[in-house]
Amino acid sequence: MLHRRATYNETYQSFKWDVPPRFNMGVAVSDRLSATRADQVAIEEIDADGHVKAVTFTSLSAQSDRLAAVLAGFVKPGARIAVLLPQRIETALGHIATYKMGGIALPLFVQFGPKALMHRLRDSGAEIVLTDPEGAARLEALHGELPDLKHILVWGETEPERDLARMIDAAPQFTPLDTDAEDPALLIYTSGTTGAPKGALHAHRVLLGHLPGVEMSHDFLPQPGDKLWTPADWAWIGGLLDVLLPGLYHGVTVVAHRFAKFDGETAFDFIDRHGIQNAFLPPTALKMMRQAEGRHVAMRSVASGGETLGAELLDWGRAAFGVTINEFYGQTECNMIVSSCGAFGPAEPGIMGWPVPGHRLAILDEIGTELAKEEGDIAVAAPDPVMFLRYWNRPDATGEKFRTAPDGTRWLITGDRGWRTQTGRIAFKGRDDDVISSAGYRIGPAEIEDCLLTHPAVAMAGVVGVPDDVRGEVVAAFVTLQGGFAPSDPLAKELSDHVRARLAAYEAPRIVRFLDAMPLTTTGKIIRRDLRALPL
Repeated sequence: MLHRRATYNETYQSFKWDVPPRFNMGVAVSDRLSATRADQVAIEEIDADGHVKAVTFTSLSAQSDRLAAVLAGFVKPGARIAVLLPQRIETALGHIATYKMGGIALPLFVQFGPKALMHRLRDSGAEIVLTDPEGAARLEALHGELPDLKHILVWGETEPERDLARMIDAAPQFTPLDTDAEDPALLIYTSGTTGAPKGALHAHRVLLGHLPGVEMSHDFLPQPGDKLWTPADWAWIGGLLDVLLPGLYHGVTVVAHRFAKFDGETAFDFIDRHGIQNAFLPPTALKMMRQAEGRHVAMRSVASGGETLGAELLDWGRAAFGVTINEFYGQTECNMIVSSCGAFGPAEPGIMGWPVPGHRLAILDEIGTELAKEEGDIAVAAPDPVMFLRYWNRPDATGEKFRTAPDGTRWLITGDRGWRTQTGRIAFKGRDDDVISSAGYRIGPAEIEDCLLTHPAVAMAGVVGVPDDVRGEVVAAFVTLQGGFAPSDPLAKELSDHVRARLAAYEAPRIVRFLDAMPLTTTGKIIRRDLRALPL
């Protein structure tokens, strides 16, 4: 835990990691709390009609033990166990039980299309999927193409042989595995500019690595009365490791609720009605809430990440929430490494924040020399408790993620560029790749291009992000057509819907433009900078 000192510098200098050799995330967020906070609500699930279902830490511990026993009856430690569920109590149980039995949890977004699901399940070799009847129905069509997938276990199932509720009720006692802090526990897929999404493999220690950043971005969480919520799905690292698991670790009640469609007015009402004191609100959510004119609600902390916030949005946030919105920065491979903190002073508009205590950050040149003032690559020194172990089945990509400096320091290269300000904060300049940041989602253009190419009308496709006032960026697709097809607005919509149905709604191009010829290098690679320069 962070111990607040008078200044940021004193807090940073006084922090020391305490990562035990043996550590299990599932035990840490449930069993550890069941003794001291037995009857406290751990998760408060609120459905679309406002009905509330709650689970205490004691119940969370007992139910996850029984589910771990069920899973251990099907697979061995190290097996990949996918969780295809929205924000709900069972989602947390699936993760906690997987960690307890030594499995590797694979979170899957419920809005993924068949192609996105197929890639993650096939590449990971997942053996079990925990889901609901809706998810099970979607998986049935893919099951024959997934040789490693042996079991689809379902909450709310009518078939006894895969009804999870029935299995849990009949499960024997289970003793959680005494895992090493370095043992693999979580596999989250992240998009890059080339190829399909890569699986970032994390160890049990990743939870401890997240804590200082979560505590700092929420002005020293936990405090009496804290209650956490985010509209970000728990299938993403922002929902899972920035909110759900750290909240449970600290004994803070976590609210489970994700809007079918986010709306600013409704979000204000929800926060007020359910007494939310702390929220992670992505920049797009903040911009949509700002459109609800005159609304405000008293909160203790608001954190945001994914893109830098300007002075106007920060000023609005102080009026709307009564606190300074704390920006944080990280990525799936190495998250929560930079944060602002209103408890230490006002934010600098357009500046991400300070290095979080416990993490050594630097701005590097191309050979790994640290730069004092100049722009360069934002990097994090290895080893670090929050840092990923490796990319799943991708030793080549893992090696490319690191750079060894002349002094022997091994640095993880974030792929983003920035500089250090006079106050010691880290400023974000931009990406040195083509990953699109839209509404808090990190989107790889290659996956969308590949999907567009499966449409019979498409000969070539190039995808870039273009600036957007609300989402930061939106996906724009540039397409050359096969013979026999002509550009039209209906075809543009059809191509967007094609991506939405197969990947996810947030990856669907909001702009589709038709080209006579695609700008290419001499080796046939699409020149995306030329696409970004084209008029829309």
